[in-house]
Amino acid sequence: MGPPSNSVDGGKNALLRALPSIEQLLRRPSLEPLLSGVPRARAVSALRLAVDRVRARLLQGDARPFDDADVGDALSTLSTPGLRAVLNATGVVLHTNLGRAPLAPEAVARVAEVARGYSNLEYDLDEGERGSRYAPVVGLLRQLTGAEDALVVNNCAGAVLLVLAALASGRECVVSRGELVEIGGGFRVPDVMRQSGARLVEVGTTNRTRLSDYAAAVGHDTGLLVKVHRSNFAVVGFTEEASVGALATLGRERGVPVFQDLGSGALVPMVGEGMGQEPTVAQVVAEGADVVAFSGDKLLGGPQSGVVVGRSALLARIKAHPLTRALRVDKLTVAALEATLELYRDGKPGAVPTYRLLAQSSQELRARALRLKDLLAEQGVSARVDGVVGQVGGGAMPLARLPSFACILNVGAPESFLERLRAGGMPVIGRIADGEAVLDVRCLAEEELRSVAEGVATASPGKPP
Repeated sequence: MGPPSNSVDGGKNALLRALPSIEQLLRRPSLEPLLSGVPRARAVSALRLAVDRVRARLLQGDARPFDDADVGDALSTLSTPGLRAVLNATGVVLHTNLGRAPLAPEAVARVAEVARGYSNLEYDLDEGERGSRYAPVVGLLRQLTGAEDALVVNNCAGAVLLVLAALASGRECVVSRGELVEIGGGFRVPDVMRQSGARLVEVGTTNRTRLSDYAAAVGHDTGLLVKVHRSNFAVVGFTEEASVGALATLGRERGVPVFQDLGSGALVPMVGEGMGQEPTVAQVVAEGADVVAFSGDKLLGGPQSGVVVGRSALLARIKAHPLTRALRVDKLTVAALEATLELYRDGKPGAVPTYRLLAQSSQELRARALRLKDLLAEQGVSARVDGVVGQVGGGAMPLARLPSFACILNVGAPESFLERLRAGGMPVIGRIADGEAVLDVRCLAEEELRSVAEGVATASPGKPP
């Protein structure tokens, strides 16, 4: 029979009353070595965090009293950035939760160069007067896509919202029912379209929409014919859809522009085992789309951004819309995007990490997995190498199945193991398949393999923390 509840509550209350004040802790001799050299503001924040954590655990029934180690843990928490680098062992290249496309070294260097001082972001060096922040990328985008003009905003959803608001607010937008997709975070294309002020006109069915369906819906109040690329899902089987070229012909006949939301934004044909085909921006422009929107941080492999390219007259209307300023990008995005586009211009798509990661062969992936297995063995961790299937990710190329190789760890409780692996000094993000922990090597660089092995060793059962 346990002690009376009032005795337990009394002990808890006594421990809560015994919690030291911040001033007492600042004067505690045993904490002087720990707080020496720490700015006072950070020290105070750490002490408050430590006391709050101890109070919370006491209230939950954990009777451990306050200890100096609690201050050390709090200092470590405050010293660790909230946004930090991780190692991607999921096999998903454009992992939205992990920041999507890693930038090329050239883009990283350009960002650092621009960030550390002043720049000509909106200053024309030739004329000595105000310029356009989009100037560094417009020429590159025109050259790479064949479009007459270009604009860059914060993301592709913003680009779609802006295009619809500028070209079709208060008017009708005709779109296939089979293309009314939901994008990330629960946001849906129909909702984005309604926010623009455009009136949505759905035509066709989920699996079959003919050109005649669009033609029947066009009237005097039609502002745009809209086509949405199914970049994050696929409809297979008994299907039919109107091509961009056919819509462009209809649009010219009826005097209605055609807007293509291309989503993933491939600038060159994608290569790699299991990839399939993806339309490039240049192909869609050549087929006759008047305006095209696409992401900068998916298959293009640059920073988060939404790119709009198309006919000069329509781009002028879009640029003049008030939302353009609300959705504009900063100097770091412009710098990273310009450097990434230069790699495509120079015929070096392989220097863009996204392109390179997707293009890897099974042979090199298997060899890398075997090297990781050897490094794990050096740490006393056994693993086997198996073939696995990865994904493009980021809502791109949903039918692509990327053959890869991974180290499979039989750790008994994979959820707990992966949690410990994420908590390491360099977090490693893996996944679970068939009850086992899987570390896919597709997105791991050679120089990262040892860090992965060391993280696995620390996180393994029976290993010291």
